Amino acid sequence: MTTLLLVRHGQTVWHEGNRYAGSSDVPLTDVGHEQAQALARWAATARLDAVWSSTLQRAIDTAAPAAEAAGLELRTDARLVEVAFGKGEGLTRSEMGVVFPDAVDAFLRSPASVPLPCGERGYDAIARAAAAFREICAQQPDGRVLVVAHSTLLRLVLCALLGIDPESYRQVFPNLRNATVTTLDLADDGAAALDSYNVPITA
Repeated sequence: MTTLLLVRHGQTVWHEGNRYAGSSDVPLTDVGHEQAQALARWAATARLDAVWSSTLQRAIDTAAPAAEAAGLELRTDARLVEVAFGKGEGLTRSEMGVVFPDAVDAFLRSPASVPLPCGERGYDAIARAAAAFREICAQQPDGRVLVVAHSTLLRLVLCALLGIDPESYRQVFPNLRNATVTTLDLADDGAAALDSYNVPITA
């Protein structure tokens, strides 16, 4: 059984207005960097065995101080990047409703199976990220692993691993805040147990 400590990256420059970042490589704000330092203080005593991150810079900049504080090498995996939102990148939901209203309505009704225009299906993102999770766990059996990734990706994968319909991820796992910790136990046979969700860091 591997314990995965799942963290959404720190606040980015597109946080205000809730712009869809997806695969766009947007930087952290000053607040985001402060959140990364708070995560590092937590990581120093969290008994971590490994630290993994998405290859997007906002995730790396959140994870790197934690890896350093824990005395570990930061490892990255492109399969942990956020769902690509295609033509929705950089837009708010309201702006998408003006540009492609029918498409955004379909996406909101079925967010795992219907992508935004030129975007990635949620189910495809689940497949790549779940494979990464399984490989991380195989490398760290019985370990404690920090994984810094992204809001939509993490919520979709949580649903898939826990046997919940991913189409309902927004209702089941609303509002994953920046730099909070979600704890998931993942067994060799794929059985998963959610220990906590969206827990603020205390360090």
